Amino acid sequence: MEKTILLKAEESGERIDALLARQEDIRSRSAAARLLEAGLVTLRGRPVRKNHRVTAGEVFSVTVPEPAPAAATAQAIGLDVVYEDGDVIVVNKPRGMVVHPAPGHPDGTLVNALLAHCGGSLSGVGGQLRPGIVHRIDKDTSGLIIAAKNDAAHEALSAQLKDRSLSRVYDAVCHGGFHDDAGTVDAPIGRDPRNRQRMAVTDKNSRPAVTHWQVLARYARHTYIRCRLETGRTHQIRVHMAYTGHPLLGDTVYGGRRDKGLESQCLHARGLKFIHPATGRPIELWTDLPDWFEEALSKLGPEI
Repeated sequence: MEKTILLKAEESGERIDALLARQEDIRSRSAAARLLEAGLVTLRGRPVRKNHRVTAGEVFSVTVPEPAPAAATAQAIGLDVVYEDGDVIVVNKPRGMVVHPAPGHPDGTLVNALLAHCGGSLSGVGGQLRPGIVHRIDKDTSGLIIAAKNDAAHEALSAQLKDRSLSRVYDAVCHGGFHDDAGTVDAPIGRDPRNRQRMAVTDKNSRPAVTHWQVLARYARHTYIRCRLETGRTHQIRVHMAYTGHPLLGDTVYGGRRDKGLESQCLHARGLKFIHPATGRPIELWTDLPDWFEEALSKLGPEI
């Protein structure tokens, strides 16, 4: 389990990452940098920058996550493969599957399944715990995710993510009705300063985030929408829709309530477009809505 320690600076002038690196639970500058970048080091309730120079008497709160496993192992787990060749593989991930091993989820992940399916032919760019993983989707979000089978493909796809030529489209059901038929949410996302386990629209220690949306169907109390990500921040659609006053159906983290009959947020990665890293050919893939999503729609009543 993660733990929180209080760290008091005894002298002034030292960089915070150097101070952190001397702690038994951290032990290195690189580990300290990861904690700082994740916003897990705070001073008077605010995240600390990694170049912060401490002042004697300052007391820092440091949340130290549980150590991650050393490496992922292959596990024979069935996969719904939508596309595959010698360079890339696209999988329709089921709801409830974690993408890569992490504290609390050491196995049974998409990475474990990919290692078995691909026989070791995955890019090493993501490291031992994330081999081949180019982008992620939440555990309780279903849909299309792409992985690279070699380093050249990984680097090319990552570049497409950065220049936004790799397009991801999601279907979602939101609470409430939208006045317009389409729109854009352009609001920066970072760690919620009041709850470090959540993300939030905030100007502090955040990154730009843009979500384009359009209405697909309207119901009495809900709206079925399609979202296209221009950026890919953690929980982006969930955070942006909650920010507009339309949290996702079933989202207890950002919606604040549990919707009867739903185990998680009503969000499915429906479409994926990218340029093939080897051939340069555009690839466009779509997947059907899963049964649980269709069932959720059927319970919303007639369209209006």
